[in-house]
Amino acid sequence: MPASPFVRHLPDTVFNLSRNQLLLLLLAFAAVVIFTGIGLRSPWPADEPRFAEVAREMVASGQWLIPMRGGEFYPDKPPVFMWSIAFFYWLTGNLKIAFLLPNALCSLLTLGLVFDLGTRLWNQRTGAIAVMLLMLAPQFVIQAQKAQIDAMVACWIAVACYGLIRHFFSGPAWGWYFVGWAFMGLGIITKGVGFLPALMLIPIVVMKLRDRALFRGTLTWRCALGPLAMLAVVAAWLIPMVLYVNNLGTEEALAYRNNILFKQTGERYADSWGHIQPWYYYLTSVIPSLWFPLPLLLLALIRPLSETARYRPIIPVLLGWIALVIVFFSLSPGKRGVYLLPALPMLALILAPLLSSQKPAGWFPPLLTGVQLLLGIALMAVGVLAWNDHPRLVEKVADYSTDPAKLHEAGTFVFVIGLAWLITLFGFWRSRALGRLFLAMMITWLLLGTWGYRILEPLRTPRNVLAAAEQHIPPGGQLGMIDFREQFLLFSKRDFTHFSFFTGREQENRNAWLWMSETEDSYLLVADQIELPCFTKEGAIPVGTAHRDSYLLLTDEQMNPSCAPPDKVKRFTTPEPGSWQD
Repeated sequence: MPASPFVRHLPDTVFNLSRNQLLLLLLAFAAVVIFTGIGLRSPWPADEPRFAEVAREMVASGQWLIPMRGGEFYPDKPPVFMWSIAFFYWLTGNLKIAFLLPNALCSLLTLGLVFDLGTRLWNQRTGAIAVMLLMLAPQFVIQAQKAQIDAMVACWIAVACYGLIRHFFSGPAWGWYFVGWAFMGLGIITKGVGFLPALMLIPIVVMKLRDRALFRGTLTWRCALGPLAMLAVVAAWLIPMVLYVNNLGTEEALAYRNNILFKQTGERYADSWGHIQPWYYYLTSVIPSLWFPLPLLLLALIRPLSETARYRPIIPVLLGWIALVIVFFSLSPGKRGVYLLPALPMLALILAPLLSSQKPAGWFPPLLTGVQLLLGIALMAVGVLAWNDHPRLVEKVADYSTDPAKLHEAGTFVFVIGLAWLITLFGFWRSRALGRLFLAMMITWLLLGTWGYRILEPLRTPRNVLAAAEQHIPPGGQLGMIDFREQFLLFSKRDFTHFSFFTGREQENRNAWLWMSETEDSYLLVADQIELPCFTKEGAIPVGTAHRDSYLLLTDEQMNPSCAPPDKVKRFTTPEPGSWQD
């Protein structure tokens, strides 16, 4: 078998290692890329501060069953991901490290599973190529380095797919089959869509109907017992949660149960209220960019793909499953690019054996070379424009910072990234296009996780706004916020009061007004664009900009004396979380 163009220039000794040695080498390399930056940045909006704050409150309160955010129930997601952050926070005592660890570890597990499947179904070379292809796709590393739920649920889905593939394509392996279904259950109580691997049974059954000789001893009546394992895992969380909520019996608790079971599942899928996109969104906006260059590689290998699919049923089954996943998410009006992440590992697994033994079409290498060249030049040009305070760039970053020094530093960072792309292109000109692109991408992730984090950290946190507000609040003063954001709660060094995430803006205003009238030395932090019928902004203290919003600090002097009391008093005061962010 000829050496793959992707790995031809690696020393042969790498592939002479034992299976476990090669796996450890690959995971060690991946860990360097993925773990770089952990502890160097804080949780960034939109999702990370929310999950980090929920985890912090779990550890602080000792109540882990129902997620709490700012002292009230958080009903948008099941608790598994937040449990994992809370566990590492409890273990390390450092939330800045803990909030990124679960996804980093889950991503390593996903890579390990892909390697193992590639090795079992083909050979070690194929397993190694599958790992490198997965790391080459930007979406995988982006999510591995974030604290969103998607990398974890993609990992559980990968484990479930692994179990089904082990059973149907290298089995029978009934133990792995039921493990797969159990992890579907874990995926459901992580983010609802954990059942997606079950769609793999559709192409399997179709192929069985076409060729009765396939899947003998694996596709039997026992397969129908798989969902019981999934339901058992779901019940392990669902039953205690329902019993706890029913025992509380409060309006808020019952609303949490109904929201998490119905609104955030079927209703959100069928009648989404956010991220509305056309049906072709994933095909035109997500897959071409976030999976690059794997879709192009699929086209470049289309001929060997069609030939291999005739005698390797795993290929059409995985292709069919990926297509079903894309169709499933495309049918919902609400779409986000991260929803497709679970399908990416299986695409890498499809491409790896083809790339291991075949050359892509002749147009593929020059196209990839051209893309790398143009991107490198473009990035360097943006850096030069930033150094010269180009008006368009100044306008773009004005919402984050008006400091020319920060723009110049960001320009230098972008210029160096572009330079790295060109150096890897021309310095390794004799190497294959995929290998050069892989090297450029890995350097980019390492620079982003170090230098890039240092640049972005002050721009993605409200640290400066809260520090400015602190200068105007006397010792013992109280700080409140209308339309609060979890990141302010994390960074506040004082007791922090908010007026319910689920209260209408008018009621929030009236609750905040009542709180200030009853609380001595109380101050209110608000975004400048928020309408404040119970307050005037005249004389308010500007305290800076965070997340493209300008903030004001209101005192008793800005209170409107004619504001009516709220219909229902709602306020939540969270004691200062400490100085973990320092």
